[in-house]
Amino acid sequence: MDKVPMTAAGLKTLEAELRQLRDVDRPAISKAIGVAREHGDLKENAEYHAAKERQSFIEGRLKELEGVISHAEVIDPASLSGDTVKFGATVMLIDEETDEEVTYKIVGSYESDVSKGLLPVTSPLSKALMGKAVGASVEVHTPKGTKFYEVVNVEFK
Repeated sequence: MDKVPMTAAGLKTLEAELRQLRDVDRPAISKAIGVAREHGDLKENAEYHAAKERQSFIEGRLKELEGVISHAEVIDPASLSGDTVKFGATVMLIDEETDEEVTYKIVGSYESDVSKGLLPVTSPLSKALMGKAVGASVEVHTPKGTKFYEVVNVEFK
């Protein structure tokens, strides 16, 4: 697995999820499986099958998080500067068609949440923005068609 770029906040969030799954959820599901086993016939025991399915999800997510965390390359946006877009930049854009203003922070894929303005570095918009400076016009191909944005501001915080 290659290095996985992320911010310190993103790494902290993933580590918290890992602790929750390992220290709280995993023991709880083991206990739930034990209780479900006591109810008898496992073939027709929906509670048992649901608990086993949840256990499988938890174990898979634990392995995924451990892999991502072990390959994390933490990048501190505050240590970066300049007026071109790169990982960690907070970018203010104006939609050239609607004049709507949007702001995104370009972060790692595992910490992204577009509803909170955290845009994954792998998204089409992020890829189109990389290396662009303030004042540049950006063309982005989306499932809803082509969009045009102007880069208004680039900050590293």
